[in-house]
Parts: sequence; C-alpha cells; structure tokens
Amino acid sequence: MKKVEAIIRHYKLDDVKEALQRVGVQGMTVTEVKGFGRQKGHKEQYRGAEYIVDFVPKLKIEVAIPDELLDDVIETLLSAARTGQIGDGKIFVTTLDEAVRIRTGERGPTAL
Repeated sequence: MKKVEAIIRHYKLDDVKEALQRVGVQGMTVTEVKGFGRQKGHKEQYRGAEYIVDFVPKLKIEVAIPDELLDDVIETLLSAARTGQIGDGKIFVTTLDEAVRIRTGERGPTAL
C-alpha cells in the first residue's frame, strides 16, 4: 500500500478529484495548507504599500492506494494538476505499513 500526498493549486481540485476517481481512487483527504518552494511567495499591494507574502495558499490531497494503482495515480495527478508554471506543486509517495477500517476492523488493502 502507498500513501500519495499532492500539493496543488486550489482551482485544480475539481479536475484532480474527477481524474483520480476515473482511475479507481475511492477516497481522499483534502487540507488547506500554506507554504513555499522555489516560487518564494509573491508580492502584493495593500493601501499603497507593497509587501511579500511568503506562504502561498495551496491544497494538500492525501490518498491511500494499493501498490498497483501508484503509476496511474501519479500520471493522473501530473496531467490534472499541471499548468506549466512555477508553483504547480509536488507529489510525495510513502509506503503504508498498515491500514485499518475502524467500523469493521478490516486490515490491509481491504481496509482502503
């Protein structure tokens, strides 16, 4: 099992959600996050004064998937979330040792 975390732009959420559902992802967690990478934030003006916004608002999507879906999920995220501009986001993949469905006690891939 794998856990895939993707940091994406807010307005790409619907595209990403629909695309992930088409490849078999059954559930996801979405969290509003702030951060910065290479884009180093951006400048804004407020009442004539310019200031730098270091932390850019993004969304973090988390999905737990069986190993065999990994390549499809990564390719789907790349195509659905990409704009081609700095700040499109990142994808992180980690191995899940265990998953347990609280309601039934199922364990492993069947709990997903």
